[in-house]
Amino acid sequence: MVMCRCGSETTRTTSWSVSNPGRQFWRCSRPSMSCGFVGWIDPPMCPRAVQVILGLLRAMNMLEERERLAREDALKMKKLLFCSWFLFLFYIFLY
Repeated sequence: MVMCRCGSETTRTTSWSVSNPGRQFWRCSRPSMSCGFVGWIDPPMCPRAVQVILGLLRAMNMLEERERLAREDALKMKKLLFCSWFLFLFYIFLY
């Protein structure tokens, strides 16, 4: 186990920052009193790899947003369908 500067155990974390996407590092496991950065596990990435990873993350976020909007639209359509069937049955039984 890697120990922190403050003597606590460290946790392995993945960075998703713009400058270091996907890089793993050790950080202090004390959430309230973190003593700061401890050490990188992975070597630095080349600029092209950073661009590719950021592009993939953007594409994934766009797809997740599209999926969320499609689910919202599907729920609206289900509600409209239910209301239309209710009005149709109301009209049939009324006349």
